[in-house]
Amino acid sequence: MLKKVIATRYVLPLREGGSLPGLVEADDLGMYVVKFIGAGQGRKTLVAEVVTGELGRALGLPVPQLALVEFDAVIARGEPDQEVQELLKNSGGLNLGMDFLPGSLGFDPLTFEVDPDFAGRVLWFDALTGNVDRSWRNPNMLLWHGRPYLIDHGATLIFHHSWANAEKFVGRAYDASDHVLSGGAPDLAAADAALAPLVDEGLLRDVVGLVPDEWLVDEPGFASAEEVREAYVKHLVARVADRSWLPEVSS
Repeated sequence: MLKKVIATRYVLPLREGGSLPGLVEADDLGMYVVKFIGAGQGRKTLVAEVVTGELGRALGLPVPQLALVEFDAVIARGEPDQEVQELLKNSGGLNLGMDFLPGSLGFDPLTFEVDPDFAGRVLWFDALTGNVDRSWRNPNMLLWHGRPYLIDHGATLIFHHSWANAEKFVGRAYDASDHVLSGGAPDLAAADAALAPLVDEGLLRDVVGLVPDEWLVDEPGFASAEEVREAYVKHLVARVADRSWLPEVSS
């Protein structure tokens, strides 16, 4: 299960992303970067964060700890920024928090060298989940204590925005031309050999099972949250089996 905390204080907005995440203090005295259920991208962004982030962690990739953050909309009363206040008012209930990494720096491939094994594993993982948001323009990686961390997976699993057409995405090729690590001689063959056997039904059921029911209910075309979970598992199992989506990279 994901750790569950209660928000006690909204500290400040983080305006780098379109979803207007915020830095929030919780009752465990921890600080979290929170993506809110009331943001324009909606709950599917939070679902993607959990499924992809926790899948990455299960595969041994460095993803900051995730937590479910219970947020009382009454906290919005003390927020002077009207845009932020409206967001908080619309975000009562469960939101998604990522452990705040104080002092972390944005990843720059020109100043921090990664080895081919790590580059290959990240690229393989992004290709599997269809991550369109780890480019050299916006790496969505942080350096903390000399180690890269993968963040912001809300733009993955784009098939779930159109379940009726999800089958078309099973073998959809991944364009790695803009990937931030494509120039780091990623060993994609080694990554595929190591990671593909790990992504089975059992692992995927465990990961998808971490998503709260309230983020899955009332999905058009499904009778229950469990049916939605099964659809995620079925799709990702089929994508792993297909693997025609593996990108070609220069060594």
